[in-house]
Amino acid sequence: MTHPILIIGTGLAGYQLAREFRKIEATSPLMLITADEGRFYSKPLLSTALTSGKTSETLTTATAESMATQLNATILTRCNVTRIDPAQKTVWIGEKSYPYSKLVLACGADVIKAPLEGEGVSDVLSINHLYHYAMFQDLIKNKKHITILGAGLIGCEFANDLSNAGYEVHVIAPAKSPLELLIPESIGKLLQKALADHGVHWHLGCVASHVNKVENGYRLTLSNGEYLETEFVLSAIGLVPHIALAKTAMIKTQRGVIVNRYLETSAQDIYALGDCAEVEGHVLPYITPLLNSARALAKTLAGEHTAAEYPAMPVVVKTPIHPLVICPPPKDTVGTWKIEAVENDVRALFHDNTNQLRGFVLTNNAVKDRMNLTKLLPPLF
Repeated sequence: MTHPILIIGTGLAGYQLAREFRKIEATSPLMLITADEGRFYSKPLLSTALTSGKTSETLTTATAESMATQLNATILTRCNVTRIDPAQKTVWIGEKSYPYSKLVLACGADVIKAPLEGEGVSDVLSINHLYHYAMFQDLIKNKKHITILGAGLIGCEFANDLSNAGYEVHVIAPAKSPLELLIPESIGKLLQKALADHGVHWHLGCVASHVNKVENGYRLTLSNGEYLETEFVLSAIGLVPHIALAKTAMIKTQRGVIVNRYLETSAQDIYALGDCAEVEGHVLPYITPLLNSARALAKTLAGEHTAAEYPAMPVVVKTPIHPLVICPPPKDTVGTWKIEAVENDVRALFHDNTNQLRGFVLTNNAVKDRMNLTKLLPPLF
């Protein structure tokens, strides 16, 4: 009997790849291994779930058992793969080995830990999995004041969601404006004002250095000398691709697990996709690149060598208080922004030095231009 195609990870990347593969090949042995319960859910919904009244249970659309049936696959849950042996084509869970014919890393990303000191550090929570959200929802019951560390995509989305749910929200970040790494400062200031008008308090240009326990929660010491008392601290300062497992097999990594357009790593018959992968130099932890990669890799695993294609892929930021669509220019692209604004409707276009459109940001009613502008952008590859 041939060894299975083995996928490590049952997030959207792992499950989507398995689904795409089963559309092509119905009976080849398939195994998925996950460190958690293996429930299927849409991770992007975690930062909007409070507004919609969702719990971890109602966010779940399938159990590991039902996914195993749907996919005609073996799914091992609550199992941590500790190392990979490319020479023997096996993965190890503790002292037990599992052979594979082809291996796919769909390991996702790890949270960046805030560099905090103080006895309250262990109580600071980051939300990166469904079980984190379950913990979060339980911990904030009967609380009113929540502080978020970070003003990137996740920090802003949670600020919007928590303020919608009636919490007093404070955001601490070293940036001058929200989404500083993705959009021009002037547009970030508009998002900041919209959320401020919705009750979000901003502490920008500083970081939290200490978190200590007090009677009703925590006391944060800020780098600007100020103090903030809060009932709960949520860290959303970013994610980094999970590369530790790839390193056990001496697979080449940089920011992520390095793969080519065919999602091939430096080790034979080992592939990577999703948040852990660095595809042709691009680390894009968004849904569209993941879906494109899953479709291509499924064909490759079924015998049709297929390259992934990355067209321009705009991102809808989940801040409905201030609708925002972004398509940042590729990293290291030299050019300039041209910003046109009619009140809060902003249309910002980024052109490179050859006057080629390479990115855009749209807010409020201007988001209707998304599709037309996307057609004008060249593909990433």
